Amino acid sequence: MNKNSEGREGDSKPRRLFYGWYMVGAGASLQFLLAGLMTQSFGAYVAVLQAERGWSKTALSGAAALQQMESAMLGPLLGWLIDRFGPQGMIRAGVVIFGCGLMLLSQTDSLPAFYGAFLVIAVGASCCGLFPINVALIHWFDRWRARALSSMSIGLALGGISVPLVAWSLSNFGWRATALASGIIAIVVGLPLGMVMKRRPEDYGDSVDGLPPPAASSSGEPHAADARRDFTAAEALRTSAFWLLSLGHGFALFVVHAVSVHSITHMKQDLGYSLEQASFVYTLLTLSQIGGVCVGWLIGDRYDKRLIAAACMLTHMIGLLLLTYALNAAMVVAFAVLHGAAWGLRGPFMQALRADYFGRSAIGMILGLSLMIIVVGQVGGPMIAGVLADLTGSYRSGFTILALLAGLGSLFFVLAKKPERPFK
Repeated sequence: MNKNSEGREGDSKPRRLFYGWYMVGAGASLQFLLAGLMTQSFGAYVAVLQAERGWSKTALSGAAALQQMESAMLGPLLGWLIDRFGPQGMIRAGVVIFGCGLMLLSQTDSLPAFYGAFLVIAVGASCCGLFPINVALIHWFDRWRARALSSMSIGLALGGISVPLVAWSLSNFGWRATALASGIIAIVVGLPLGMVMKRRPEDYGDSVDGLPPPAASSSGEPHAADARRDFTAAEALRTSAFWLLSLGHGFALFVVHAVSVHSITHMKQDLGYSLEQASFVYTLLTLSQIGGVCVGWLIGDRYDKRLIAAACMLTHMIGLLLLTYALNAAMVVAFAVLHGAAWGLRGPFMQALRADYFGRSAIGMILGLSLMIIVVGQVGGPMIAGVLADLTGSYRSGFTILALLAGLGSLFFVLAKKPERPFK
């Protein structure tokens, strides 16, 4: 693990852990909260609400779509605010808004009110979720960026372990009590974690990765790499890499978000699993996701991330096809292992690749603009699966289309070569 313990020659001070790693821990914990209380538990809510309220799969998928569309529309604004003022204040406000949204959800009695509560939840999740936490860590890490982002994403993966607990609560206490308690937990636990997040290491007398700045060359000139600068957002938009990475990310999310929203309902209605059994399959998926994150932690800073991402896209495709045409438990288990491992390995690389390609100066705006493209997958995945399930009576056709789209998406990563950075 990288520490600010390298110091300088002759430094006799005790070694200390680089503060960026505390932020990784806080970010992972925040991701665990968001994923466990709603992001990965939403599928359990869908199954319960459809049975109790009689709302269609399409209508419930619309709530997930609304959440992602809101994130995409706010993305550039949030990116600009983060680049200008830092992510720390936004993350703390987002925790409170997210918790309040969950408490509002517990009081809803109609589909419009349900959508309204999810809009509040979406705003909160956008302000304290993966986007601002990624930007915060990108500013603190360079050499070990993939390792830091992979470590943080363990929280997102671990959130899936909470799905059986949430499903148990939904079954025993109802969705209203579960949502209310979740909102209180989010605020009480999340606010102290948000206080750990800081803007840039330079603002606190530290340096990126906790390492001394690069030494000058023997001629007294800065290292040759310093002759190049980070991309501005406008310059990044003019590269093919920006669009290819965004499209590849979006095509991955066709599968990821469809699975998050509909896999439990598919296992319950089409495969005959109980809610608790389907939730435990999701737990296996989560354990596999953690395994993928750990592999990414080991190899992400050593090998070509885009080619790893391309291989993961093919794994997403195979996994979803196994779930779609499952004839026995072994095929369902294979889906959980393959999809979870691919998600855990690929997910952190999406932001690390953009930071590697475009630098960190305008990374907030660049990631915010990317959200406007990847929203196609975030919205399209659940909607395609939900609409076709309502029309055909099963998820088979929708899941098949989404799996093939993920396979096609592997080509975007293969073609996304690193662009030349502009000179100063």
